[in-house]
Amino acid sequence: MAHRSRLSTFVLDCQTDDLAPHLAFWSRALGRPVVNGDQDGDGRYAELDTDSDEPLLLLQKVDHASRIHLDIESDDIDAEADRLEALGAKRIGFVKRWWVMEAPSGHRFCVIRPQRERFGAHTTTWD
Repeated sequence: MAHRSRLSTFVLDCQTDDLAPHLAFWSRALGRPVVNGDQDGDGRYAELDTDSDEPLLLLQKVDHASRIHLDIESDDIDAEADRLEALGAKRIGFVKRWWVMEAPSGHRFCVIRPQRERFGAHTTTWD
């Protein structure tokens, strides 16, 4: 069965106890207003404004070194993780509602459920 996926989100992982000053910096640096300073109510996620045809910009409070990672959204996260494994990626683990993956290059990324109401022109359909 076919499934769809696309680049969803640029996630700025911030090793910090307080995400607020980092959110303020990236908001000013990118000229993007804050949509939500505490997306899940636990102080771990914050979102900057993007247009509906752009990837989301998310800041995430983490324990590991600061870095940026990508999220790929799919209407079938297991099929997408299988497809990426066939290309050489490894599944690192399932967290909450998404797969944490590692590319052959060593970069971590996530396969997540759809984040916006519809997939648009930038979606790929896989058989």
